[in-house]
Amino acid sequence: MNTAVLEATQPQRQPALELDRIAEGYAAAAATSSVAVCRATTAARFRARFGSLPGWLASPVAARIAVSGPDRAYAAHAAVMSFTVVDPGFVVASHCQWGRHVAAREPLASAQFRSDATSLGFTDAQAQHMWSRLAQICVLTGCSCHALSEQDYRVGRQRLLRAVGAEHRVGNALTTPLYGLDAVMFHRGQGPTPVRRRSSNPGPETDWDTIAAAAPVLAATMRRYLDQVAVSLRPGSVALIDTALQQLAGLLIAGHPDVTCVAAIRREHIEAYRTWLAARPGYRGRSTVSQTTVGMRMGQLRCFFERITEWGYHDAPARVPVYACDRPTKDAPLPRFLDDPTAAKFMAAARVLPHEFDRLAIELLARTGMRKGELLGLTIDSVVQIGSAYWLRTPVGKLHNDRYIPLHPELKNMIDHWLAGRPDWQDSDLLLTHQGRPVPQTRVDGAVRRAATAAGIGHVHPHQLRHTLATQAINRGMSLEAIAALLGHKTMTMTMVYARIGDRTVAEEYFNVTAKVEALYHDPSKAVLPDRDEGPVMANLRTETHRLLGNGYCARPAQLDCRFETICESCTYFLTSHEFLPVLQHQRDDAACKGQTARQEIFNTILQRLDPTGT
Repeated sequence: MNTAVLEATQPQRQPALELDRIAEGYAAAAATSSVAVCRATTAARFRARFGSLPGWLASPVAARIAVSGPDRAYAAHAAVMSFTVVDPGFVVASHCQWGRHVAAREPLASAQFRSDATSLGFTDAQAQHMWSRLAQICVLTGCSCHALSEQDYRVGRQRLLRAVGAEHRVGNALTTPLYGLDAVMFHRGQGPTPVRRRSSNPGPETDWDTIAAAAPVLAATMRRYLDQVAVSLRPGSVALIDTALQQLAGLLIAGHPDVTCVAAIRREHIEAYRTWLAARPGYRGRSTVSQTTVGMRMGQLRCFFERITEWGYHDAPARVPVYACDRPTKDAPLPRFLDDPTAAKFMAAARVLPHEFDRLAIELLARTGMRKGELLGLTIDSVVQIGSAYWLRTPVGKLHNDRYIPLHPELKNMIDHWLAGRPDWQDSDLLLTHQGRPVPQTRVDGAVRRAATAAGIGHVHPHQLRHTLATQAINRGMSLEAIAALLGHKTMTMTMVYARIGDRTVAEEYFNVTAKVEALYHDPSKAVLPDRDEGPVMANLRTETHRLLGNGYCARPAQLDCRFETICESCTYFLTSHEFLPVLQHQRDDAACKGQTARQEIFNTILQRLDPTGT
């Protein structure tokens, strides 16, 4: 919101009180008579120096701060009691106890706020800090705590942040209380929807306004494309594409100022971007970006160029400057899972973790095979009863589908216990919240890490629990179709990767062969392999002599074995070559001599198919 809108927004204020009445009340509220006398003297000194509250507000901030502490305290009290809007510079720099003054004006509101904050899981100290920030916002807008609307809260919060930034004091002392305050005010219906805290990730250094100022055509084309993909893609996917385009545009206007439109982007610019991208810091403090990130960014750029060309954009290059080979070859590793002894140790350690959220999150991941994003998207009505059993409905997630998962009774009890401790007044449908906010993904990572540390099994990440459940299921006889339904796979190809992990046939045949090889090593007399030990594959190769015909070869797959021996020449799998030409001619002549016209026609057809090279 710009400054003009902020200044034009006038909150609803109560009628101002007379300064004399404020001074009388200030003195009467003193604990002792001596303090009352001091307060009366302070009020008189304030009137003599500033005359009135408007006169005080008209004085420079430095002059108002330079007065003694009691004088500043009285001025703050008078402003609060009269619902006077105080300028942000004084509110931030004066260090007045705004929370105490607003609590004296609205004692019931102060008590209710602290009750609301603690019911969401905040400590008394955290609630006190948040109340102090809320009091400052009330002073900046001239509103009472109960009358503060969502718009008033937005305005006051932005004024407070702007004033703190001007004083070069932005830090945890302010942002941490505001982070919690946002959640409390949202559930009270007085603040915007809080967002999930995200891990730090290096983003683009240049914003679209800077890009548009340097290369307006380039920025217009890219932003037009973003507007179109936003219609069909999820916001998270659009944000990733936005980052890739901003990075490329920022690199171009910094190192190639002659490139002012997309049509001027050439191959050398893409190569420079790819080199620059590979050298950037990675996600969560890694020294460089991963190959997955490089592949994702290059794929997004390739789609951008291909689509604007297909859509007929005038500002499109003559050819797509991003090639398929620009994306690093993607590895196809087998899923990392916990073997049975390790999984048992991990779950035993998880069940005695001190925090209820950690225990519930790990049990949900391990027993249902959900993805981390699906876990955090569960709603309070996710548990449904179908017949006599309970099922867990997962939200639409990575593959744009949802599913029902059978719910273990023990897990159902854990969910019920979690919901029982959830504040009834909390305005959120999410099952898992922390202090009124959506749980960040790092909180789930931390829960799994703490359980792994307690079990002494090294690093474990949440997705390993999904792989572990699938591996345990397939090793215990669960069908691939059932595993695919449990995990929400769209194709069996995704599920078959677990069959590669639990292939009992490979293990049985391997150990069977290993025993025979070991016997050979220990007994040289068994150097000749008996026929019974040659294996079914070698036996088939030895006995399938009918594959070699007198006039060609049979290319029929073994799965489609043929029991007939007199119709090979008319079979579609029959192959021959020039070396069999004399035999084919002799068979045709033989059929002609015997008057076998159908047989003669077959060989004529085969001979006609042979070209002079004999193929």
